[in-house]
Formats: sequence, structure tokens, C-alpha cells
Amino acid sequence: MRNGFIVGFLLLFFWVGAQPQSADSLQQVLRKENNPVERLRLLNALSDAYKPAAPESMRTYALQAQKLAVQLGDHVQEGYALISLGNADVLQSNYKRALRYFQQAKSIFETENQTLPSVKIGMAKALGSLGIIFSEQSNYTKALEFYLKAVTIYEQLNEPERCARLYNNIGVLYQSQQAYGKALTYFTKTEKLLKDPNDPVLGVTYTNIGNALVGQKQYTSAASYYQKARLILEKNQDARGLGELFNNLGLLYQKKGQKAEAIKAWQSAEQTFTAFGESFGLGDTYFYLAQFWQTEKQTDKARFYAQKTLALARQNEVLEQQMLVEKLLSEVAEKEGDLNGAFRHYKLYTSLKDSIQNAASIRKGVEAELNFEFDKRNLLQKEALLKKDLLLQETAKRNRLQLVYSVLIAVLLFGLGFLWYNRLQIKKTLTLQKELAEYEQKALHLQMNPHFVFNCLGSISSFIVNNGKESAVKYLAKFSKLMRLTLEFSKESLISVDKEIDALQNYLELEQLRFNSIFEFTIEKSDDIEDNMGIPPLLIQPFVENALIHGIVPKKNAGLITIRFDLDAEQLRCTIADNGIGITASQKIKAQSVSVHKSMAIEIIRMRLEKIASTTGKTAGVEIKELSSQGTVSGTEVILSIPIQFIAQ
Repeated sequence: MRNGFIVGFLLLFFWVGAQPQSADSLQQVLRKENNPVERLRLLNALSDAYKPAAPESMRTYALQAQKLAVQLGDHVQEGYALISLGNADVLQSNYKRALRYFQQAKSIFETENQTLPSVKIGMAKALGSLGIIFSEQSNYTKALEFYLKAVTIYEQLNEPERCARLYNNIGVLYQSQQAYGKALTYFTKTEKLLKDPNDPVLGVTYTNIGNALVGQKQYTSAASYYQKARLILEKNQDARGLGELFNNLGLLYQKKGQKAEAIKAWQSAEQTFTAFGESFGLGDTYFYLAQFWQTEKQTDKARFYAQKTLALARQNEVLEQQMLVEKLLSEVAEKEGDLNGAFRHYKLYTSLKDSIQNAASIRKGVEAELNFEFDKRNLLQKEALLKKDLLLQETAKRNRLQLVYSVLIAVLLFGLGFLWYNRLQIKKTLTLQKELAEYEQKALHLQMNPHFVFNCLGSISSFIVNNGKESAVKYLAKFSKLMRLTLEFSKESLISVDKEIDALQNYLELEQLRFNSIFEFTIEKSDDIEDNMGIPPLLIQPFVENALIHGIVPKKNAGLITIRFDLDAEQLRCTIADNGIGITASQKIKAQSVSVHKSMAIEIIRMRLEKIASTTGKTAGVEIKELSSQGTVSGTEVILSIPIQFIAQ
């Protein structure tokens, strides 16, 4: 039931490991230590010792370590402190801030000496921690990418135990997607690498193998691995792991029809979780018992355990568990003939279901924002590194030129060689300047994405309020497709005209749904435009949005937007026309509006056009004019002209 919790527990377990010293002993040593370098090491070790039971204590010592590391200029220890801060946030489900900490740690280790083992281990930990963030978001592709990068470093360092823990996490990712065969492959790798037969990670791995085998309906083999796991978990006194194991054993016995054994296993789980004070696992145990007695048609016992589950679910604020329990209580009441009670619990069930669906929609939006911020931060980091590299090259170049000039005065025979060398350096500089201009253009493009996303989210909010849930679902599906296209485009400086048309088509269909089809649109492309001709992404959409919002919507009757892509000499021309109220009337409406929102889209586009012109050495511009017919305003026309560019093959 709580697969998501189990996955999270195992991922965090990777970073726990066996601590060389307890928190108490480290505190005693820290109180006596006056050497700031040694105190920094102890602070980081003390923060690490508090995982995972005390995230606030972990944060306190990590902040002290970070402050001292900055004072001492010890970047490696600063990176370790940032990882501890991020892990503390993961334990408290603050993934957005954790992502920033892990990204900062990764940036620090990237600038340090990559031959040092401490730097390599720090980089591997940062990458593995980023994998945790994306796995918690169910973004398994990115999580797998970072896990594989981390395991590559550990393989180079010949760290089989650390590799084993990462293999275990990768197996959990596949198990979460019900890819049991792939999961077993990685769990088996973990088992082979762990040399200590009493390693606590081996106990968790055996539990994972058992779960995967249950998924493949190999119940006999699963039972044998559960037994191996139990021996190791009991030896290591891992109460949480034992409780989860007993819950899984109960489910296995239930599938095999061994009812008495299933009840016995869940009773063991209850005792273990109660002694440990683990209310989340105990809630699962009670729910499994409630489901079991419901299938046995013993409604009194089913209701008893369901109510205990509900109390814990409310205490832990687990909405999904509350929803499932309310549904179960409704079914129990119906079997007992209590129709009023059944109806009451069913209403609570549907209310909780709606809340969970709304929360899921919000979470997806936050996850999309997180992913976007992460990609944007990476791009800005690359730009900063490029600028730094350019500065270093320029400094080196000046030093070399001074040396060459000194030699030239003494030895004129080297003149010809110097001229050739100088031309080569100038060519490199021009190439770097061109690349820098392209990165600046990408940075401006990234500023467009938040503007576009926030406008779309506003549209979704309005649509949900005015049109109901079914239409909202349809709207969200189209928005999801548009967001995928937008995120794909954010990685490219140029996209094909066909891709741009696809995105515009999707956007206008969204707005047709939102405004109840008060407008029509057409998109045309000249046959002269080649497939590999490129256009900067998100350059057209803001003008189309202006045509709709400021031209068609105020008109309040049937509108038409036409978009056409043509070639004009050495330029790609895009024309956006509408039959709206025109520029003058739109400006009057805006002047009378009480809204203080200031749109930056057109200004950003003008800056992007300037960068395109400086990069290509050709003209680029935009012309906006009001259309009229026989003295009457008939709409607005925007003509966007950019140099013809081709997508690199």
C-alpha cells in the first residue's frame, strides 16, 4: 500500500550506513577540540551521525559546518555540509530547498581538483542525492541518470559497498515501476557485492528481492528471502525494517491462503511498530488487518481495525490512507444494512479523493517548476563557466603576447611565426565571442519560459473555476503536452518551423477551450521553407497571445487569428494577424484597467532579436501595425523578420 514510503525509506537508507562514532561521543570530542580545521571535520561527522532520526539536529550542525567552512575557505567540507543540509530537508520533505543544496554542492565539487578522492566521493554523494530528489518526484528517468553517474565514480574508486547501495536504489526504482525482472538484476548485484553477511543493507536488499518475487508470483522463493532478511534485521535490531518485513510477510501469507500465518505476521508487525513508535507502518498494519477481516465477512473486526487505521492516518495526515479507510467503512456499513452510515462514509471517501486529485495536480505543477529551475540553473552554470574560461584564456593570451613581443624585439626572425600565431588567437577569440553571444541568447530565452508558464497556469485556474472538472481534465491534458514541448524547446537554441507550428497549434486549441471557441485560427507555411530551417523557440507565442487577449477577447464575438510563415530574400518572415479591436482601443482598455501587471514578453523578444542580429550579423526586427478598412479599424498585424538559420545536423 505504502510503496512510496518504502521507496523513500530505502533511498535514505543508502546514505545512513554504519557510523564510526555515535553522536554522543562526537559531541564530547567536539567540546574539547580547539583546532578549527578539526572542528569542521567533527561538525560534518556529527551532522551525519544524526541521520535519519533527528533532521533538525542534523541541520543545526550542518549549518555550523557550512559557516566554518566558508570562513576557512575549505570548499570540499562546505560541499559535504551542503549535502547534509539537503538530506535534512529530504527527511522533512522540503525537496525544493534540498534540490538547491545538492546543486550547490555539485557546483562546488565540479570546480575542485577532480583527482582527489574526497572530491570524487563528494561529487558521487551529490549526484546520488539528486537522484533521491527526482525519485521522490517519480521522475525515474532523471533519478536513474544521476544514480548511474554516481555509481560510475564509485566503480572508479573501487568502492564495492557504496556501489552495492546504489544498485539497491536503482533496483527500487525499477520495482516502483513494476519492472520486477530489472529490479531483481540490480538487487542481485547488491547481494554479490556485500561481503559482510550481517550488513544491514543486505537485510533490506533481501526484503526487496522478496517483494520483487511476490510481484512475479514466485511465493516460495519470496518466503525464503524474507526469512534471510528477518535474520539480518533482527541481528541489527532494525525495528523499522522488521516491521515492514512482517507487513510484507502478512501479504504473502494472505496470497497463499495461509490466513492464520498472515494474522500472526501482522500481529508481529503491530508489536514491532508499537515498541519502536512508528505510526506510519502501524497504520499500514491495521489497514491490512481491516481488509483481511472484511474479506472474511467479520464486519466488527474489520470496522475495529479500520477505525484504528483512520485515527493514525489523520494523526499522520496521510490523505490516501484516510480515503481508502473511508471507502472500506462504507462497504462494511452497507453489508451491515446501515445505509446512512454507508452514505456518510462514502461522502467522506469522495471528498478525500477529490482532495488527493487536486493535491496531485498541484504537485505535478511544482515538480514541473522544480525540473525547469534545475535545467535553467544548469544552463546558467555552464554560461558562468564559459565566461570564466574566456577570462582565463584572455589573461593567458595577454601574457603570451607580452612574451612574444619581448622575443620579437631581440629576434626579428620570429616575426613571421608570431604573426601566424596572433591570427590563430584572434580567430579563437572571435569563435568564443560568438559562442558567448549564443549562450546569452539562450539565457534570454529561458526568461520567456516562466512568463509563458505563469500565463498558462492562470488560464488553467480560470478554466477550472468556470467550466468544471471534466473539461479541466481535458484542458490539463493539452497543457501537459504543451509543457513537454516547452521543456524540450528550452534545451535548444533553434527548432524547426514545424515544431513551432505544433506548439502554436496546441496553445491555440487550449485557448479555444478556455474561451468557448469564440475565435478560429489558421496556420500556414510556405512550401519554400526547408525542413532544417530553424527558428528560436517561444518567439512567436507572445504575439499570438497578445492578438487573442488584447484583440479578440475584448471584441466579444467571432474572431480570427491567421499565422503565416514565408521566405523573403534572406529572411524568414512570420505574420500574425487578427480581426480584433486594434492597438488604439486595446491601449485605452489597458489604461483604464486597475491591474498593475507589467508584461515583459515583448521587451524580452526585442532583446532576443538584438542578440540574433549580433550573432548572425544580419538584421532582425518586428513591425506592429493597426489594420483598417474604409476608415474603420479591422485588427492588428505583426510582422516578425529574422535571418534564415539552419539547424545543425
